[in-house]
Amino acid sequence: MPVEIRELQITANVQDGGSKPSSGSSSKGASGGGSDDMIAKCVEQVLDILREKNER
Repeated sequence: MPVEIRELQITANVQDGGSKPSSGSSSKGASGGGSDDMIAKCVEQVLDILREKNER
């Protein structure tokens, strides 16, 4: 009988919005790059899961 194990791991970093950024353009650029990196990691994990499913 096959055993299927499913796992979802979510990591989030939340910062207080009360502090003022030193400059508006640099803070937006930094957060935008972080979200692109996170999206790339999520896509890679989804592709890994699909590859595992196809190997079975």
